[in-house]
Amino acid sequence: MGLAPYGKPRYAEIILEHLVKLNDDGSFRLNQKFFNYCTGLRMTNRNFADLFDGPPREPESSISQREMDIAASIQTVTEQIMVNMARFAHKLTGSRNLVLAGGVALNCVANGKLLRSGIFEDIFIQPAAGDAGGALGCAYIAWYQHLGNDRKTDGKKDFMNGAYLGPSFSNDEIEEYLNDKNYSYKKLTNKELPEKIADLIERQNVIVWFQGRMEFGPRALGARSIIGDPRLPSMQKNLNLKIKYRESFRPFAPSVMREDLSDWFEMDCDSPYMLLVSDVAVNKRRSMTNDEKALFGIDKLNIKRSEIPAVTHVDYSARVQTVHKETNSKYYKLLSEFKKKTGCPVLVNTSFNVRGEPIVNTPEDAFNCFMGTELDVLTIGNCYLNKENQIKSLKKDYKTKYELD
Repeated sequence: MGLAPYGKPRYAEIILEHLVKLNDDGSFRLNQKFFNYCTGLRMTNRNFADLFDGPPREPESSISQREMDIAASIQTVTEQIMVNMARFAHKLTGSRNLVLAGGVALNCVANGKLLRSGIFEDIFIQPAAGDAGGALGCAYIAWYQHLGNDRKTDGKKDFMNGAYLGPSFSNDEIEEYLNDKNYSYKKLTNKELPEKIADLIERQNVIVWFQGRMEFGPRALGARSIIGDPRLPSMQKNLNLKIKYRESFRPFAPSVMREDLSDWFEMDCDSPYMLLVSDVAVNKRRSMTNDEKALFGIDKLNIKRSEIPAVTHVDYSARVQTVHKETNSKYYKLLSEFKKKTGCPVLVNTSFNVRGEPIVNTPEDAFNCFMGTELDVLTIGNCYLNKENQIKSLKKDYKTKYELD
């Protein structure tokens, strides 16, 4: 998804001719001559590499136009398959609503195009759409079907309540851990916390936001998040290279208060799970010069495209998370304070982890990741930790800890 806008779908016809057969009923079949996941330890084989003009890219090597074009081609065909399936599902059922699950449902670019296609009036994407979500499905089956409990809905919102279903830690538990380790911190009140953090973000600090129950699923939604100022042109590149330790082209998502959504993005529907892509509003965009328009590939990366360049991809798109007071009041309050200071109700939001590591869960995970990266400030509950005040020997090196991209 992230690399596709840099390329052109010049391999799309090759994919449709050799790899994937599309059927009229929306189903498809993969040609196993090119894949190795059934009998080997790799997804693809040499035939696949030959079809795409050479072997797979070596980890951390330069990204060529070929890789960009392969990404664009796969994304194009994926979108075509999803739209075909949706059309047939609508024809079969006549339903106005669509529910998506499965790992491909995390392809928020395709989800956004499916929503804009108008095939269905409303789309719900299960936030833990991959295999992990099966556990939630099992729990629902037990609760509603086997135990016979009544299901109560209001027809307006889903009842996952933001998917904050994981563990939480009280301020007492957090302080006990920090005191036991003799880490330097300051405790803030509920009123002081969002004001302090909004001020630090405005002053270009990158912040860890560790609050309440952990998110269920692959997206950080304002409970285990790294956050920053989206107005800074350098924020996206710095987050990738200095904190996430991954390729610089990867885009970051904006968190925005729901009531301000349509002022900043070309959409007006809830997206609490960061699973829909929308374009940045036209009046927030910056016109590019002819020289800038002539750039191609990764050279496009550092061009400022809008008032919120850190979350605006090269095609003016953004993977939007709408923040709701009812489901995450602390994060909502932080966005509100940042808007008061800057006029901008948007923050950069990315998961609190480095490349290859799961999203952090416990205060211990949080402190270790904080000290292993170039993050500036860690907030855990109402406790505020500044990197400069920590013992220097506690510094870790997470840059080479995990497998290369």
